[in-house]
Amino acid sequence: MSLQSKVDAAIDAALVSRIVGCVVLVNQGGKEIYARTAGFADREANRPLERNAIWRLASVTKPIVATAALKMMEAGLLQLDDPVSKYLPYFTPASPDGVVRPITLRQLFAHTSGLTYDTNPADVAPGMSGPYISLEENLRRLARAPLAFAPGAAWGYGTSIDVLGGVIAAINGSTLEAAVVKYAAGPLGMVDWRFTPTDATRVAANYANGNPPEAPVTPPARITEENSQGTGWQVDRIFRADAPQSGGGGSCGTADDVMKMLEVYNGGTHLKPATVDEAFRNQIGSLPRRDTDAGKRFTLLGAVIDDPQAAKSPCPVGTLDWGGAWGHNWIIDRTNKLTILVCTNVAPEGCNGPFREDIRDAVYAAL
Repeated sequence: MSLQSKVDAAIDAALVSRIVGCVVLVNQGGKEIYARTAGFADREANRPLERNAIWRLASVTKPIVATAALKMMEAGLLQLDDPVSKYLPYFTPASPDGVVRPITLRQLFAHTSGLTYDTNPADVAPGMSGPYISLEENLRRLARAPLAFAPGAAWGYGTSIDVLGGVIAAINGSTLEAAVVKYAAGPLGMVDWRFTPTDATRVAANYANGNPPEAPVTPPARITEENSQGTGWQVDRIFRADAPQSGGGGSCGTADDVMKMLEVYNGGTHLKPATVDEAFRNQIGSLPRRDTDAGKRFTLLGAVIDDPQAAKSPCPVGTLDWGGAWGHNWIIDRTNKLTILVCTNVAPEGCNGPFREDIRDAVYAAL
């Protein structure tokens, strides 16, 4: 079977029962070799999904912000091992033992800073929920709470990229959005990437896992899938310009916007080859990770496979992957010059449910 037929079959098997709508893009060697838009942007309104649909990106925001930061590094505006306090003097949270130890930008990228979603304070917005305050106020509140562990002592996924966003906004003397547009989204032609939608009529409705997926959540209700703070994700948040611009999970954009960013790391010219190599390097050594992350280490952008068998993956060593909780996942395989992006409007199925593996396995079976 061809790539087209294998991936089509995987999508068709999930439509209606597990997926409401999706855009699946596959590039190889810098060229698009598969693209399909299927299902509904809004099932109840009978609105078909279109390729230019705008998605709530959740943690897909993280590598976009990281790409801007790496471009700023190349411009000499920051260094990976700079302390955060060099740019945000107030950001000096204490370790669990009460000692204040410096957090580096590298530790923010790699999630070894001690800032975790599990210990996020209730008065801090972690990206998909929380108070409507300025980014600086959000980070000042975050800095007052103790870290989950001393910087560099462990790996823990959390608000690190929110802080990195605060750093690059401070360096640029602007909003985070303006800094990312200047150093990444603008040069890459990511025309719809923003923290509020460029066109509200193109925003896809979001659904929760179910068979079929549960009805879309409408403001001010919240999606039934809950994050680790026990607070429902706010579907209307991207329409609120007064939300802190969360570098860890607050942006929105199209599938093509995201693919343009991913391709930076698979033959693109936006960053220097040495920068791309550094972005792919294991940044956490042998620090323990979650059981669900077996066979993978962590880089400046996402997880990297170091043991395909343990990871239960057909991808080769060195492949990066990650996703976004609203329903997305991506893969960058430099060995095969392959980039895969899956955008759905079902959470968390499209991020870490079987659909992720269905598409991945279909693509690799056709290689």
